Amino acid sequence: MRGTYEYSDFPMDDSYGVKHGEHIPGHVVQRYLERYAEHFGIMESVRLQCRVTVVEHHDDTTWTVRYVDIAGSGLEVQVRARKLILATGITSQPYLPHIQGQETFDRPLFHTVDMPIHHKSTVQQAQNRIAVLGATKSAWDAVYAAATAGAQVDWIIRDNGHGPCWMAPPYVTPLHRWLEKLVTTRLLTWFSPCIWSDPVAEQPGSRVRRFLHGTWLGRKITDTFWAILGNDVVSLNKFNSHPELAKLKPWISPFWVASGLSILNYPTNFFDLVTEGHVRIHVDHIDHLSQGTIHLANSPAPLSNISALIVASGWEPTPSITFLPASLPSLLGFPNAPDPLPQSLIKAADTEILRRFPRLAKRPAHASPSQYSPLAPDAQTESQSLHPYRLTRFMVPASSLAAERSVAFAGIAMTINTPLLAQTQALWIAAFFSDQLSLQGITTERCPVDISPSHCREGDAKSSEKSVNVNVSEKETNADADILYETALHTQFGVHRYPGGLGRRNPDFVFDAIPYVDVLLKDLGIEGARKRDRGWKRCVEPYGVEDYVGLVGEWKGEKAVA
Repeated sequence: MRGTYEYSDFPMDDSYGVKHGEHIPGHVVQRYLERYAEHFGIMESVRLQCRVTVVEHHDDTTWTVRYVDIAGSGLEVQVRARKLILATGITSQPYLPHIQGQETFDRPLFHTVDMPIHHKSTVQQAQNRIAVLGATKSAWDAVYAAATAGAQVDWIIRDNGHGPCWMAPPYVTPLHRWLEKLVTTRLLTWFSPCIWSDPVAEQPGSRVRRFLHGTWLGRKITDTFWAILGNDVVSLNKFNSHPELAKLKPWISPFWVASGLSILNYPTNFFDLVTEGHVRIHVDHIDHLSQGTIHLANSPAPLSNISALIVASGWEPTPSITFLPASLPSLLGFPNAPDPLPQSLIKAADTEILRRFPRLAKRPAHASPSQYSPLAPDAQTESQSLHPYRLTRFMVPASSLAAERSVAFAGIAMTINTPLLAQTQALWIAAFFSDQLSLQGITTERCPVDISPSHCREGDAKSSEKSVNVNVSEKETNADADILYETALHTQFGVHRYPGGLGRRNPDFVFDAIPYVDVLLKDLGIEGARKRDRGWKRCVEPYGVEDYVGLVGEWKGEKAVA
């Protein structure tokens, strides 16, 4: 909604045609970002219609980026840089699985990202019978678009997948709170276990958080909170009022999902399309395809006369770029490459996470990888990831590359508070690149004494063909071990906290976004508790981008004083 998807230094005004309390259409977001880039002089540095093919790291710590100008000459261009920010995000390369028999299907079969291409010719044809595979927000969008155009929709939700995502009305809980504000209210964030919460910014929340997750009674109270939240969504959506709607009830508690939590932002009632028969739901999986027909694994009656199959199958986990040398993907911490951190450190982190948050040891059955089947043999799913992204603060590789201060990631975290995280990460990376931020000085965790600091680079050494030569003292080595241990804690946390989401691969969180921003601001020497009121008021009022106006000026002022 307006007020939640904008940057604090460039508010979205009335000229965009969106009123307060209204959802922001995609084309308005596009126009806002274009104006933002123009206002701050970014456009002159943007190279549009280009495809990056190769990223190469050199011994002198510089980088070469090769890209093809696909809209112009088509020739390859090389750029040499001292600093590199990988901001390809998590939705840059769609994943479209191969389905047995698709060669004979003889009908349009496409990813939801290509909906605009097929919208008029296929989706908006009232006489068509459209099949949609998937149960994420993009699948709901595809179902709604086809059904409201008059098409008959067959919605296939895999029985061996994650099940329907949580789709909440804009206002939830008995208090009728705005969902996007609910997740940024400090009092409510305390009900979510969080490994990186800052005790200073959260006061008096740190004591409450320890009680809620560290005691039997506290965990019972926490379970009650999440049960109320989940039951409220089920009640508001009337999932139990109709047998077809019951098929859309999520399989696991909202406690275990993160950015998969989505909002019903449709102009008309989505569920009427289901109860009125415009949408038929099949909880099954596709066995194979034949001409214009989908054969389900557990149904004797095939879906025939299908006009198109729309697949909501997600995105590739890493950029479709060649990284050189061959050891670079591991040093960058990619989840499909060997882990740069040693297993001794990972095991220690796992043990500590479950010690602090015993509730996380009891994951739900539907969130267990043993009951999940990948969409296709070539699917690089979160359950098949070797490990989560290994990035300090979810930005800096947890390898020898960190000492160079030459590379950082932006936008790897999955959250519904994207602009707030993006602007804070941008400032953090700028400080890191300009030597205004010391990784050794920001850690709060201490590496266990039974793990030798020299072993903390074990994985790095094994996976590297070459490494950066950095002369460090024993004190610096111990500090480096603390950094890597804290990185292991933060990155492994998602594995235990959000098995119903993408926590096994990406930093994936919702109620933990404000604590994460707190940590980044603390690193920068900026106050994280933004509310002027120092009492309980700052705990019950939701945080928004308006609370973070002037961050750059505050940081510059802090540096000037220092």
